[in-house]
Amino acid sequence: MVVFLSSFATLLLVTAGQAIAPSPKSLNSDIIINIHNDLQGAGSPAADSGVIILGARPLKEAKRACKDLGEKLWSPKQRTASIQPNLEYLKFAGRDKEGPKHWVASNESDALAINVDGEVSASDPASELPVLCTQTAPLSHETDQDTSDRWHVTVHSNNEVLTGFRDRYSFRFLGIRYAPKPKRFTHSTPHIGKGGKVSALEYGSQCVQGNLGSEDCLFLNIWTNFLPKPRPDSLKSGLRPVMFWIHGGALAGGTANEAIYDGGNLASRGDVVVVAINYRLGTLGFLALDDGKTKGNFGLADQVTALEWVRATVRDFGGDPDRITLFGQSAGAGSVRALMASPKALGKFAGAIPLSSPGGISNGTSFSKYWTIDQEMKAVGNDILSATHCTHAASRVDCLREVPARTLASLGAVARYLVVDGTYLTSDKLQLKGPPLPVRLMMGIVLDDGASFIHYPRSTKKSAYLESLGFPIPSSHLFPTPDIADKKLALFNMTSRLATDGIFRCNDQAIVYAGLQNDRFAVPEVYFYEFNRTYQARGGPKGGPARRLRARTGTRIGSTGSAMTARTLQWPSHQRPFGQLPQCESLGLGLDYYTHRGLASDVGWSNVGCTQL
Repeated sequence: MVVFLSSFATLLLVTAGQAIAPSPKSLNSDIIINIHNDLQGAGSPAADSGVIILGARPLKEAKRACKDLGEKLWSPKQRTASIQPNLEYLKFAGRDKEGPKHWVASNESDALAINVDGEVSASDPASELPVLCTQTAPLSHETDQDTSDRWHVTVHSNNEVLTGFRDRYSFRFLGIRYAPKPKRFTHSTPHIGKGGKVSALEYGSQCVQGNLGSEDCLFLNIWTNFLPKPRPDSLKSGLRPVMFWIHGGALAGGTANEAIYDGGNLASRGDVVVVAINYRLGTLGFLALDDGKTKGNFGLADQVTALEWVRATVRDFGGDPDRITLFGQSAGAGSVRALMASPKALGKFAGAIPLSSPGGISNGTSFSKYWTIDQEMKAVGNDILSATHCTHAASRVDCLREVPARTLASLGAVARYLVVDGTYLTSDKLQLKGPPLPVRLMMGIVLDDGASFIHYPRSTKKSAYLESLGFPIPSSHLFPTPDIADKKLALFNMTSRLATDGIFRCNDQAIVYAGLQNDRFAVPEVYFYEFNRTYQARGGPKGGPARRLRARTGTRIGSTGSAMTARTLQWPSHQRPFGQLPQCESLGLGLDYYTHRGLASDVGWSNVGCTQL
């Protein structure tokens, strides 16, 4: 038996005795979480400042709509933090235009509404005004997310009804399938819903890595503070930019489910829709064979599939499909760069932020220079076939399909390389000459990026240590070893600087330089940054202490711009050129590395700059 209480009431399943969660459709309204999020959590004076904003309606229906959410009209008398910053943000973002005032809880004699300046006054209860409901959902923590029925919310998307939940800062939809489980060593295709209800309350399986994960792993997570009511595709009013996260892990490990990748704060503070994806890893994601059909890049194809799924559905979660920015760190940054190079992906995103994108020397090379299939076969493919006894099989790929996934993932040889497959990648690197790419670009590094790419030395023998890492012996003048008592630490610190420059800084600066010299980017400026302090990756350098990073120096990104200069935001602030240019030249990674137009001195080192953060 189904009962409708009203056009704004929650649909009740009486036979089940349980209410279906509210949705933008059932409330006939956008649903917006607005809170002053200062990242301090429960200890913040602003922790209770949250409100939920609903579309305009008379007071009676406003009360009912808040109740359907499990909330009530916000009251100035409640013991909550001031919502004035929330109201100021509505004004700043131009979202106060639906009405000059919002309904709040009435007093004994009057129907009350509040304006964006925080002034409360009596209003006609028949007036249709937007609504401020309380927001009492709890904070989420790494080991504790309250997914109980009270906080559920539903979204109609992709022919399905997805049930997620809200916490203090965002609506959270976890473990959404974007592709069916693909046949091993084939490309994925976007998931198309077949109707019915789908839970999005828990993370989906991570992709196989070692003895963990599943081959049925093509899931993504979405965090948003804005759920729009259904509207024609031609209307984009209010839709937020989308940030599409690709995790790192050498293309062999990692997952979108890591607590450090939780997008709730970013969605809240950035007023964006955050999407984080899983993709196939290691041999299962990147093995290419010289059989003419198994051409690799399956994990990269998953990223394109996820991007296509997001473009088709992200409006339902408040996102603008024409304002998608890809961002990722380390191998995720390498993936972003590969997607910029991929004819299958180009035009499907508007911005790119490769954070600490590896390239240059040592094991960074494979992330910037894409291999031929023959190169991958010689490096790891033949070893994988031999270890699985598939070398002489009638169909080597069919033989490999019979091997348990975790057995393949646990072999000593791991196929984790992007290759020129003729479809997803058609050139051996991101081309920095040619017509402008339709992409806005921001990229940069962290002061000690290379530290996590090296192990701690077991002795003080410099040449043996560097050889074990695949590094050249650098100029002792340009890369001096610190004169400190702990000689192993001194060697580690010098090599960390070498790794940072050789794998990250020099290559990334050269990309920016070449792109600007060749007018390769859609806009005449590129943003480049350097963070001097950030989180250390879990575990730190193996075998030794994590290096303590320097003090924080600023918080704002600067642009190289057409003049290729930027301001360093520290005290006192100053213009800063790109760093370590003599060191980069000595490693064969000068600013002209991609242009081959001569030395960096052609334009002068002082004319190319970045902002330190």
